[in-house]
Amino acid sequence: MLEIEDHGRVRLLRLNRPEALNAFNEALYDATAQALIDAAAAPDVAVLVVTGTGRSFCAGTDLVEMGARNPGGDGVAAGIHGFPGMIDRMASFPKPFIVAVNGLALGVGATMLGFADLVFMSSEARLRCPFSSLGVAPEAASSYTFPLLLGRQQAMWMLLSSEWISAAEASDMGLIWKVCPPGELMGTTMAHAQKLAVLPVSSLMESKALITCGWHDGVAAARERENAAFSRLMGAPANVEAIAAFMEKRPPDFTGM
Repeated sequence: MLEIEDHGRVRLLRLNRPEALNAFNEALYDATAQALIDAAAAPDVAVLVVTGTGRSFCAGTDLVEMGARNPGGDGVAAGIHGFPGMIDRMASFPKPFIVAVNGLALGVGATMLGFADLVFMSSEARLRCPFSSLGVAPEAASSYTFPLLLGRQQAMWMLLSSEWISAAEASDMGLIWKVCPPGELMGTTMAHAQKLAVLPVSSLMESKALITCGWHDGVAAARERENAAFSRLMGAPANVEAIAAFMEKRPPDFTGM
């Protein structure tokens, strides 16, 4: 589910649920949050890199579990950390946090990039924020981080349209730092991570804290607003129809919604 490797002072996390395109269920949220806690505390870890296995980076939240949370669903036991806990740890991670987008990135697979310090992306990968098509709203403080990174109109299109965004478009927008040929993605990512990892961890952490100073309050406020929006929209008719359409493998019908 989550593979953890150390390469010198670089810790590499690989999301590994290929049967679900590396979508997050409660167990993976918990495992990732704990891995972030451990990496933050480990004195021999200077840099964290997150990537995925297979053809997907991360397909967002597991929609089967999302459907189970709606009225009439079977219910899902909350994890120890869950989605909120994982986002807490990403937002507060004190060391350089690098993401290598190896394939499809949807939902939180895209919005987590707002917390990354550097993002590398395969030229064949694509991003999508499908919130409107699921009858919900932006998450993971993306309503705050994306306008900062992309500008208001680019962020508006990406968060409202549910359209796919190519690696080249994401680079032009400013969401990612470098586009790499697929076969060079991890080599390039790890080479940059290693360049940082040989530097003093104390300096890396102090520098990151200075660069992100003042950012955390905006993230926290955005998450509160987003959580309120989600509570209004989860289980509402549009969301129920979107999940049903996904399960039935048909286009959703939002007529009148």
